[in-house]
Amino acid sequence: MEKILIFGHKNPDTDSICSALVYADLKTKLGENVEAVRLGEINGETEYALKHFNVAAPREVSTVSNEVDKVILVDHNERQQSADDIEKVQVMEVIDHHRIANFETSDPLYFRAEPVGCTATILKRMYEENGVEIEKDIAGLALSAIISDSLLFKSPTCTERDVQAARELAEIAGVNPEEYGMDMLKAGADISDKTAEELLSLDAKPFQMGQAKVEIAQVNAIGVEDVLARKAEIEEALERAVEDRGLDLFLFVVTDILTNDSTAIAHGRAAKSVEQAFNVSLDQNQCVLKGVVSRKKQIVPTLTEALSK
Repeated sequence: MEKILIFGHKNPDTDSICSALVYADLKTKLGENVEAVRLGEINGETEYALKHFNVAAPREVSTVSNEVDKVILVDHNERQQSADDIEKVQVMEVIDHHRIANFETSDPLYFRAEPVGCTATILKRMYEENGVEIEKDIAGLALSAIISDSLLFKSPTCTERDVQAARELAEIAGVNPEEYGMDMLKAGADISDKTAEELLSLDAKPFQMGQAKVEIAQVNAIGVEDVLARKAEIEEALERAVEDRGLDLFLFVVTDILTNDSTAIAHGRAAKSVEQAFNVSLDQNQCVLKGVVSRKKQIVPTLTEALSK
């Protein structure tokens, strides 16, 4: 039986890493030959989750066609967010909770996209649909993904299904979701040892918005002051990224996990679209986005609309 690789998006977050591992576990128990891999470095938040539940990180790859002919995508479907050579392999399945864009295949596939806050919420239901028991460590990974994507149930993307799934997974994993979740988020919010380039790549995603080529990076922090103290360094890195990658807009978003507000720094010829999209004024390329915590639901759709006019 030929092997199939399962992976999330580039610059992977906790959902991308954990959902790949969780789905690989389910597929293996259903008798399939699969392996979870990752398309980038593991961040501090994800590392905390993996260590807590004693699970090894997936190995890192950048290309997949040199290993397999078939792949499964989790937590993404946009090709620019996927493996560099994604066009050279057959996508067998997609399990996702994001918008669907820039995606087409030449063969039929299993495509499951649901309007929930996290891919792991969908995967939990798939365990139930297949009558497969979720073991403690896998439950812990799925719980970690939901906590991360929902910002401990505070994000507007979070649904009742996410909350219910998290409660049930926490019971299996043997943790208090609020206590464990805050510890995990704090681990991810410690970015004091990161360079400016690393901050921009920790959780960055490219998007095509109308005719504009956009990249949005988001980091969580406890207070934004330490990050903004390095603004000059960050802006230099933003300018380099815009030039090197031919971007129309690079939006760097720092989200305070305690206040649930974000501060954004915008660079590129389309930076003014941020003012139009969010009804704010950029002051030295910077603005505060009150109550904005979700890139998927609060930033991408709003910016897409502004840049598509």
